[in-house]
Amino acid sequence: QVQLVESGGGLVQAGGSLRLSCAASGSIFSINAMAWYRQAPGKQREVVAQITRGGTTNYADPVKGRFTISRDNAKNTVYLQMNSLKPEDTAVYYCNALVGLSPRLEYNYWGQGTQVTVSS
Repeated sequence: QVQLVESGGGLVQAGGSLRLSCAASGSIFSINAMAWYRQAPGKQREVVAQITRGGTTNYADPVKGRFTISRDNAKNTVYLQMNSLKPEDTAVYYCNALVGLSPRLEYNYWGQGTQVTVSS
């Protein structure tokens, strides 16, 4: 009964910036990790960035130095700050969370996706 809702997508020119947000709600004991994925038309979904509850981060090579993932554990929210956007970043961006439903049970949830379009 956990829901992830993304927001912040839109249309931006190359070199511009966007900030995506993902808020988790429902019967949550803990959020153990959160991540952003993206999927362009005709391509497979790929991980963009991930962050653990403790703050450890990882980034896909194409976005290193341009994107920053962060989280607010108190609000069960993860953000993706995207700077210096390129047309190649155009995709639907999906939030993912590894949610602890109890001290001994966790489950992976997905958001509905938000469109990011970068024009050249």
